[in-house]
Amino acid sequence: MNDAHLHLVVNHFPIIGTILGLGILIAGIVLKNNTTKNVAYVLFIVAAIFAAFSMYTGEGAEELVEDIPTVGKKIIHEHEEIAEKLAIVLYFLGVVSIVGLIANVKNWVKANLVSYLALTIALVAVFLAQQVGTSGGEIRHTEIRPNAITGAEQNATTGETREKDED
Repeated sequence: MNDAHLHLVVNHFPIIGTILGLGILIAGIVLKNNTTKNVAYVLFIVAAIFAAFSMYTGEGAEELVEDIPTVGKKIIHEHEEIAEKLAIVLYFLGVVSIVGLIANVKNWVKANLVSYLALTIALVAVFLAQQVGTSGGEIRHTEIRPNAITGAEQNATTGETREKDED
């Protein structure tokens, strides 16, 4: 297993974990349930840990794919820049989540304030996570790029036609 494969294995959890954590945190705030909030905090902490793994494996993955003709260094650089921002936000969210866990366990008066702070940071993280996921997907999935050429457009420009498979 190389770094590109490892990166693909770990890079989804920071995105999915943050989205799930946000939904669970909202439920915890609405229901005024500290246990539910704690579940969200744990998800955010795990997402931050996986973000560190994603950043670590991303460097090696970059080296493996940056010279592939359909990839290019520009699209990887854009993905890397957004991923770095997300990682910083997730690290901060992880720290706030640790504080939130402690605040809930010790019944601190400011525990609700911490949950709203985590909610705000999580909203920013989900916004960035969407951008990271899209830009990462565009690296190998050229069909989702904004300037994607459909098969029909490509055939029209090259004059090629598709032949039907005969049984």
